[in-house]
Amino acid sequence: MKPTPEELPKLAAETHAETKKYFQRLKKRQRKRLDPLMQELHKEEFAKTDCMDCGNCCKTSSPIVTEKDIQRISKHLRMKEVDFIKQYLERDGDDFYVMQTVPCTFLDTDNSCFIYDVRPKACREYPHTDRRKFIQITDLTLKNIEICPAAYNIVEALKEQFPMR
Repeated sequence: MKPTPEELPKLAAETHAETKKYFQRLKKRQRKRLDPLMQELHKEEFAKTDCMDCGNCCKTSSPIVTEKDIQRISKHLRMKEVDFIKQYLERDGDDFYVMQTVPCTFLDTDNSCFIYDVRPKACREYPHTDRRKFIQITDLTLKNIEICPAAYNIVEALKEQFPMR
């Protein structure tokens, strides 16, 4: 099944309790093969998923922007860092820099990114399903499956291939 961004909130809500419980059991039984399995599921999903068909992450959420991201992007835009921060960023409730606007200012109408080659680390790694120590980001993954069809598919495939009984 390939859910659309419009279908995701409902699907994620329907599976939220089950997935949360699954992740809780997974944490108690942390197995060595989880990270390699997640990396393989991620690779398989993104072999058939084109983010340009969706762009929902850029349309609905704002990534954390690190100091290194600020340096790299402002240099690319030929701006002073302080001007870049003033024009594009704000502090969130956790005191992280995030984009001021959603959808992202750098998102084009065809879902391409004006700053793709220098985009924030959080954007490059999204939806983080291939990260080492995946077990540490299950709360983030619960949020991401509401936004990213690929993340939803990866988690559903994980539950199928790595059952917790």
